[in-house]
Amino acid sequence: MASGKARLKEKIVRKAKALDINLIGVAPVKRWQEQHLNDEEFWPQNIWPWAKNVIVLAVQIFPGMIETTPSVVYSELYNTTNRLLDDVSYRIANFLNEEGYRAHFFPRDCYGDISALVKRPEAAFSHVIAGYYAGLGTIGLNHTLITKKYGPRIRLVSIITDAELPASRMLKEDVCIRCQACIRACPMQAFTWKKGEPVANMDKHKCALYHQQLKQEFHYPCGRCAAACPVGLDKKRYGANAISAEGILHCRDFGAADAGEIKKQKGSVVRIAGRAAKKNFG
Repeated sequence: MASGKARLKEKIVRKAKALDINLIGVAPVKRWQEQHLNDEEFWPQNIWPWAKNVIVLAVQIFPGMIETTPSVVYSELYNTTNRLLDDVSYRIANFLNEEGYRAHFFPRDCYGDISALVKRPEAAFSHVIAGYYAGLGTIGLNHTLITKKYGPRIRLVSIITDAELPASRMLKEDVCIRCQACIRACPMQAFTWKKGEPVANMDKHKCALYHQQLKQEFHYPCGRCAAACPVGLDKKRYGANAISAEGILHCRDFGAADAGEIKKQKGSVVRIAGRAAKKNFG
């Protein structure tokens, strides 16, 4: 017979799945100290001393939409997944509160405007690290969480709680294959990597500046590195390219500041997700 802790976790998993969450895992807060991947000020137990576990939720990003990036098509998907994660994480935290536990969610982005990230390009809490500790995936060269099912094409949110829950197993094998597709896809060349290093060096300020530009043009965010990654069962479902080169140009030609101008421009050939498209996407 399952223990009370296991039954509670089963309830949470069932509720999350019923609300369209694709991946869920539980990370005990002690893993932040054991693994020590970031500074102590970012550890959940140092922010909320009563915290015992972090529940991490993920939803998938559809390849046929993210491969159009930067576009309003992907921007709308990004906003949709954010709304879903906010809603579901609130519901699960509320459920735990009603069961007698302390719980709340930490917002998936948690910044007021992209200009704040240009000034200080870091977050108060890392969902990527939480997802790694919760066994959802491993950290890739481009600092994203790489999962077996969806590669890095996911959005994350975390729920902090004092509920006693069975821990999810961390993945032992690295999911990232170090192919450097993410590095090559970056329009700002924000990544530099030396063989043997676990992740690439990332110029976060340069990345944030590009996102500020995209937001002003109404097709924020970027996501090119995630779109280019070949890892994930979703890639087997869709194939290497989920949309044609012409389809990318078509989707980009509507809804943003440069609407109606994309197909008119003659740019250099840019390779997206292993396929050439006749447009300079920078």
